[in-house]
Amino acid sequence: MRFRQVHLDFHTSEAIGGIGSRFSKKQFQGMLKLGHVNSITVFAKCHHGWSYYPTKAGEMHPGLKFDLLGEMIDAAHEINVKTPVYISAGLDEKIARRHPEWLIRNKDESLVWVKDFFTPGYHDLCFNNPYLDYLVEQVKEVVSDYDIDGVFLDIVKIRKCYCQNCIRTLLEEGKNPFDENAVIELAERRFANYTKRIKEVIHSIKPGMKIFHNGGHIRRGRRDLIAANTHLEIESLPTGEWGYDHFPLTARYVQNLGIEYVGQTGKFHTKWGEFGGYKHPNALRYETSLCLANGAACSIGDQLHPEGLMDKATYALIRTAYKEVEEKEKWCYVAKNIADVALLSLEAYDSKHCDANGSEYSVRCKTDEGALRILLEGKFLFDIIDLEEDFNKYKVLILPDKIRIDNQLKEKIESFLCNGGKILATGESGLWENENGEVNNNGNINKDTSTAVKKLFAIDLGVKWLGENLYRPDYFRPNFELKNFRNAAFVMYSQGQKIELDNGVELGRRENHYFNRDIFTFCSHKHTPNSFDYGGSGMIESSNGIYIAWNLFEEYATIGSIILKDIIIFALEKLLGEKRTLITNLPAQGIVTLTYQEQCKRYVNHLLYASPVRRGESIEIIEDIIPIYNVEVAVKVPLKAKNVYLAPQNTKIDFKQDGDTVKYTLPKLECHQMIVIE
Repeated sequence: MRFRQVHLDFHTSEAIGGIGSRFSKKQFQGMLKLGHVNSITVFAKCHHGWSYYPTKAGEMHPGLKFDLLGEMIDAAHEINVKTPVYISAGLDEKIARRHPEWLIRNKDESLVWVKDFFTPGYHDLCFNNPYLDYLVEQVKEVVSDYDIDGVFLDIVKIRKCYCQNCIRTLLEEGKNPFDENAVIELAERRFANYTKRIKEVIHSIKPGMKIFHNGGHIRRGRRDLIAANTHLEIESLPTGEWGYDHFPLTARYVQNLGIEYVGQTGKFHTKWGEFGGYKHPNALRYETSLCLANGAACSIGDQLHPEGLMDKATYALIRTAYKEVEEKEKWCYVAKNIADVALLSLEAYDSKHCDANGSEYSVRCKTDEGALRILLEGKFLFDIIDLEEDFNKYKVLILPDKIRIDNQLKEKIESFLCNGGKILATGESGLWENENGEVNNNGNINKDTSTAVKKLFAIDLGVKWLGENLYRPDYFRPNFELKNFRNAAFVMYSQGQKIELDNGVELGRRENHYFNRDIFTFCSHKHTPNSFDYGGSGMIESSNGIYIAWNLFEEYATIGSIILKDIIIFALEKLLGEKRTLITNLPAQGIVTLTYQEQCKRYVNHLLYASPVRRGESIEIIEDIIPIYNVEVAVKVPLKAKNVYLAPQNTKIDFKQDGDTVKYTLPKLECHQMIVIE
């Protein structure tokens, strides 16, 4: 996988003429060299439906007079730059207007992306019609006729569709179009058929060629969807709606799946299609460094001018990042992430409940986001996992907020606990989940739902469940000192669970407030103060781990109270104890990872620091990179360290090893630094 890629958009309206008229092989190559680029994704077909080469399977852009695709491929290969090829699969506006019956429809017959044909924008196509044959022929033609290095197919994901073709299919199969499960099942089959046909046609011509189907988000917990690709490209433009947490959240999941992956950001101030928009060079430096620290190759999005002229300002900007990446990448190849903690992703757990339009939920899974942010800020080494992962690789397993337990998951957790692992569970996590009923007081599945039964914890967390707490918000008074606060009754806004101590040790208590806020009982601007009355246990430690009675991770994502972070960090530090692999004094906005390169027998400690600020209404901007000095790190390694040095500078630094712990101090951190332990 090439580490310095550019994704060159070229969605160009038929209303523009002179397409590619200023394209020059020399200028094209010059910009790639300027940007230190070694792979560029070039366009065969765009969202407008036009091809950029002479075609029999589609239609060449009416303003194009030569083979632009072929010229770009030849020019790039001449200087050893790879050329994956882009084909717009889910969007083809030319076809959408000629065949509106081929479009995805919502239940009310409205369209997807833009609501009608009088609103500027694109319309999503369904694959349950002759459009799929048309698309497959275009793919076949490009793969057959050009020396390409992969195929990138865009705007493809599982979507519910109520077009008349899909309605007819359901009726012919004896299914009810009003049954949402039947609609979702057809959507799954439709997508699987699409990926199968694409793979068959590509690999029948060029076996093993790289294929990626882009839906804007890699859905955690859907390994079957991931398996349709030969590699992954994590589209994650921080300033373009994804934010700075989306990429590490996804990368920490896919890094365990045995598949190569690329982190894709953009050069734009906002997102795709923004001509004349540029982010600060320091932002690109940080974003590409974030890719390296999370085991990914790098891709930067650009958009070619309709006349085919590469923008010098863009490639000078890309150079600032890729010159550094080129110097660093040899310490990043085939590097395995080291993790103490596993976060069982709520999105992955809940994938069985997500409908075919679950991508919006997936991108904004607040519980996963809150957990990620606390783990990053707490400087823990962690992976994000799904239900198929081996829990026994980790020291602590986090069950965040809403992880209900069925028999299969209970078995895996019990095995993990028997092997010495510990659980951190919050909110509803740990309660039984069973499709046929709830749980009786002996912990056995009770299929007779008419019987009054209690939902009990499926695993022993030292508590008994009594129900949801009736007071919201309520208060938590810890029995320990928080890192940043004197002891108090701290407000908890998320839904709490009412529990009582069983065989655990109480680490903190709940205190209810006087009354919930309603029309006849309200006090002050927000909520009533705590009543000082004991409301039961709020945080409990048992032999199996720690349970906290609120949905703290979701609350941290939405409210961001530092109190919540301090509570979780206290719990994780208590559970890890002396088993924690890495400790550092890097500030909250810093990021730390530790990887191991087996072939070189070396650990690589990545340290990053930048502080995004909000500009405008919702865009996170990185402008200034503030240096951090005297960053202390202590790392546990199984063997004696022979050498510790900075990469790529190859500058040795002083270190001490006490038993299995290597300690060193980084004098200065400016954006990103790798420290290598050989």
